[in-house]
Amino acid sequence: MTLSLAPTPAPTTSAEAHEQLGELIFLNRNADAQAGHTASVSGTIRVVVADGQALVRAGFRVLLEGEQGIAVAGEAASGEETVALARHIKPDVVLVDIGLPGLDALEATRQIVADPELQDVQVMILTTHDGDEHVFGALRAGASGFLVKDTEPTDLLHAVRVLARGDALLAPSVTRRVIAELNSQPERDRPSPAQLAELTAREREVMALVAEGLTNREIAEQLVVSPATARTHVSRAMVKLHTRNRAQLVVVAYQSGLVPVTGEAI
Repeated sequence: MTLSLAPTPAPTTSAEAHEQLGELIFLNRNADAQAGHTASVSGTIRVVVADGQALVRAGFRVLLEGEQGIAVAGEAASGEETVALARHIKPDVVLVDIGLPGLDALEATRQIVADPELQDVQVMILTTHDGDEHVFGALRAGASGFLVKDTEPTDLLHAVRVLARGDALLAPSVTRRVIAELNSQPERDRPSPAQLAELTAREREVMALVAEGLTNREIAEQLVVSPATARTHVSRAMVKLHTRNRAQLVVVAYQSGLVPVTGEAI
């Protein structure tokens, strides 16, 4: 069982351990922190790296720990180890490879999300290509974001910070995959607009803006309200629709028909 809590010696190569990691579209690029989603008390963002390949984990450790304010709190080589490690140390962010051995990445994500003790833990799925068939399922499982492994290392670091403050992110290619999946669903399989019946008109308006990729501050500016008010509307919509994060809120916005599924978005 490869479950690492203590830092391991850094390899002599760093950038070589990573492929050029595409651009990202952040659902909440510069947003205010969501209530209840903060980094560790020490101010350091604690990350768990879950990948079946030791070399990949070592490379991510070098990249992450070379950034001020980010530390790798542990490594896991399987889905079972990922869940156990998350429960043991309660990190801020868990990076999960979609091809994780053992308990698959989707089930590991579901178990982490379902654990009330891990409500502040954010899961980011790492995919090897933009056509991954599990993207949509993982969003519904509660993943807060996706990163395709051909993005720039600096964007990975930015992504970790985005998730640590409770926001969400999707790569453009992943967004296209989600929309394609929604377009392929029979009408009978899509949530009814009645799903939004509990929302106020303002909450529906804010939800649509979230689906367009606006931050809380940008929503506030557009609606001429305070960022705190915008954040409150987002939080209430998430509670009423039983969504864990903004990524899931975006999916519901498209599934329910609140935002038309006509092409690229976010």
